[in-house]
Amino acid sequence: MRLVDEVADVIRERIYAGTYAPDVPLRQEQLAADLNISRTPLREALRMLETEGLVKNEPGRGVRVVSVDAPTLLAGYELREVLDGLAARLSARHATQEDLDVLEGHITIQRSALEQSDVGAYTRANVAFHAAIVAIAGNEFLAGQLSLIPLTAQVFTPARRIEMVRARASVTEHERIVAAIAAGAEGDAEAAARAHIQVTIDQLKRSIADAPA
Repeated sequence: MRLVDEVADVIRERIYAGTYAPDVPLRQEQLAADLNISRTPLREALRMLETEGLVKNEPGRGVRVVSVDAPTLLAGYELREVLDGLAARLSARHATQEDLDVLEGHITIQRSALEQSDVGAYTRANVAFHAAIVAIAGNEFLAGQLSLIPLTAQVFTPARRIEMVRARASVTEHERIVAAIAAGAEGDAEAAARAHIQVTIDQLKRSIADAPA
């Protein structure tokens, strides 16, 4: 792997983990020292992340992790409704028992995290669950949109904003998705996955409607 790709991977994972918060400047001199690299591969890595939509470089403000408003987040979830639905449909067609065991494992971690009120661990397991369905689907074009999952679920919706009641309901919805995938019920799997995302879409629409003009 090229050094630039390795650097981009490290920064990307730190953004997903919340180490670099939205709209906070990424000081290149400090980053280069922290990663023990020169500024040249760092700048190229940041350009890669900018094309992915993770960071933005604004004149006078420097490089920052992206932050979004509710309408932008809504647009991301509207696309996810389609992508997650397709991923579940294809997974119902292709899933092996090993694949199902992976999905069940992510759900087990989610439940354990919620029992311990560890919303950060829940969020990571939630992202892993949805990413696993995309992987099981086996469609390279769908996999090309994979970054949208951590973007919407981790970067744009940090753990501190997740409500426990909703998280518990989400786990139940995840179980319905897995049950449909296990049964090979493509239509049911797609419907369950889309309904799961639709809940968030409805919440975002209400927040936008209730926002002060």
